[in-house]
Amino acid sequence: MTTSDLTAYRAVLGSRLRSQRSYRANFLIDLGSSFLVGFVELAEVWLVFHNVKALGGLTFTQVLLVFGIADVCFSLADMFFGHLDSLPTYLRQGTLDVFYLRPQPLLLQLITSDISLRRLSRASVGLASMVIALWLNDIHWSAATVGLLAMTMICSTAIYCAVYVWAAGAQFFLVNGAEFTNAFVYGGRYAATQPASVWNKPLKVVFGFIFPMAITAYVPTLALLGLPGPSWLPAWLAWTTPLFAAWSWIFGLAFWRFGVRHYQGGGG
Repeated sequence: MTTSDLTAYRAVLGSRLRSQRSYRANFLIDLGSSFLVGFVELAEVWLVFHNVKALGGLTFTQVLLVFGIADVCFSLADMFFGHLDSLPTYLRQGTLDVFYLRPQPLLLQLITSDISLRRLSRASVGLASMVIALWLNDIHWSAATVGLLAMTMICSTAIYCAVYVWAAGAQFFLVNGAEFTNAFVYGGRYAATQPASVWNKPLKVVFGFIFPMAITAYVPTLALLGLPGPSWLPAWLAWTTPLFAAWSWIFGLAFWRFGVRHYQGGGG
């Protein structure tokens, strides 16, 4: 990638950012609605633990850390990659072919075609939850613990981004089947905020290893709190998060490439 290519991408992203801030009232409404969605999801977790003292071996303050890590990382991935959801619209309208006329990679064009700043307010809910949980829980802080937390935030965000890429690749075959991929993207995000110890083995395989949602927040939380973890998901897997991130991107990019090769054009 040349310097001129980077300049072009920066110009596109800059124009998108400026356009979102141009209409301040709408932008504030978007921020408020996104914050409300995140707050409601946090309230759901609180309601569950308002009726039980522990779930899957975790208390509310411990699950709050799971929720916080998962929510921050997913919100960041959603901000930069979430607009890949618009690919089915391009496919149905036949406008995806326009992207092929530009001398840049198709996926990179789609990723840099927009950025959803409203997701920042949703990420703030997760960030506040994570900070509070780190303060309330008894964590033995050390260089290894800080490194594990930093590695988790980076790799978990990368995993969510890769899942968006996989879902976009699947749209070349589904077109009108976005709800199917949403079950893994947004359903996976919901699963990531829950104690994975309550899952049965098939769910642990799907959301623990194929789409490693449990690795993004639940397993690292176990490692941070010094808990052993359930069968199939021991706490030491938290240190293998980079491997799961690499697997997610290999799987996502392979599926994307397969989908692009399958695409035959809009037919117009």
